[in-house]
Amino acid sequence: MSRRTSTATGATEKDQQVMSAKDDSMDKQVRLLAADSGHFSMIRALHLADLITELNGFCGIMSIFSSLRYCLGDPTAYGNLWVALTFMPFGLFFDFMDGKVARWRKKSSLMGQELDSLADLISFGMAPAAAAFAIGLRTPVDHFLLTFFVLCGLTRLARFNVTVSALPKDATGKSKYFEGTPIPTTLGIVALMAYWVSNDWVLNNVPLGTALAGTPLEFHPIVGIFVVHGCLMVSKSIHIPKP
Repeated sequence: MSRRTSTATGATEKDQQVMSAKDDSMDKQVRLLAADSGHFSMIRALHLADLITELNGFCGIMSIFSSLRYCLGDPTAYGNLWVALTFMPFGLFFDFMDGKVARWRKKSSLMGQELDSLADLISFGMAPAAAAFAIGLRTPVDHFLLTFFVLCGLTRLARFNVTVSALPKDATGKSKYFEGTPIPTTLGIVALMAYWVSNDWVLNNVPLGTALAGTPLEFHPIVGIFVVHGCLMVSKSIHIPKP
């Protein structure tokens, strides 16, 4: 989740000066992005925190490709599957660091906020769904339910970007809580999938087996954990305190 936005009410003079500096930084970035100054000029508009966010997206994309490589290879060789599962926690590391760097350098931007959400969708939405497919959740109904999970993540991130300025803030201007479970909590499911792989519970050995086998509605009941997690992400009544 993005942690690089918002203003605080009742802030001290020092806090107001910091936020003013952030506003100046955002205005400068907008000017650079809007300027017609040749190819690759957008690179100059990126802050260091934005580049770290890109590494989050890089981890998610590499995870997806590793899942695909497993599907193309020997199903008993789990090397690419382990790589896919390992890239996602590294994505969380960069997701954590971009906010740290943005606050350290006192530079945040609307573009950084959008980059953060898009990278999170790849690393903690698409990548886990791709890994689940690789592990064995491959029926049409499984695909539909995994798509529901990813769309819940997409909706949750869009809602965060729209409502972050209206959420209650602490003294530093940070939102006091998340509405719904943050999308990086998907790593709990990733850890569970890693446990399955370590026990050779993949493909035909997926836990809980299949339901309605031999029918068009065949599915793996274990896909329900993705459905439940998707519902928790879009919940408005669940408030998760920010660390």
